[in-house]
Amino acid sequence: MLPNQVTRSLLGYGVLAGPFYVTVSLAQALTREGFDLTRHAWSLLSNGDLGWIQITNFVLTGLMVLAAATGLHRALPDTPWVARLVGVYGASLIAAGALRADPGLGFPAGTPAGPGAVSWHGIGHLAAGSIGFLCVIAACVVVGRRFARDGRRGLARYSYTSGALFLAGFVGIASGNSAPALTLGFVAAVLVIWAWLATVSIHLYRATPPC
Repeated sequence: MLPNQVTRSLLGYGVLAGPFYVTVSLAQALTREGFDLTRHAWSLLSNGDLGWIQITNFVLTGLMVLAAATGLHRALPDTPWVARLVGVYGASLIAAGALRADPGLGFPAGTPAGPGAVSWHGIGHLAAGSIGFLCVIAACVVVGRRFARDGRRGLARYSYTSGALFLAGFVGIASGNSAPALTLGFVAAVLVIWAWLATVSIHLYRATPPC
């Protein structure tokens, strides 16, 4: 396979990662007993007898993001921080799968209604997520600056806006408040950031000659 073909293939994972993660998460959220989309973060799906599905979802999605980061490095060799930041986000997803979120808020079924006890792996899950989220927000800024320098003002604004929206969603959920507006706001923010990664990957895929 020619070098440009490899780059395009790797960028393809930036398009696939988001839909894969969202589809697997939503399929569980809508079918698992006791899960409430308006109250429960998707990370809680890592608990219970079927928790392995979400754990696997985290790991496989993280691997796809790492592949996309490699494609970003090859497509933007003069802007290395894009690939580094997206790569850390991918690694954080894998870590979030390995470090299971603590049960709480009544999920899985039978769990007390409160926030629940905090374990070492629960703390690790939150730390991994926080690091990854901050890195992907920073990646939005770096990509926005690159697009602005290239004269692509529309894409630059889109990148900046995506980062700002994801930051707002992250701040809301990090407050510890499980209000439906904040929980659903974070879900929307997750969709925004996956759409951003797909858009950037598609743009660079098209800009990379097939051979």
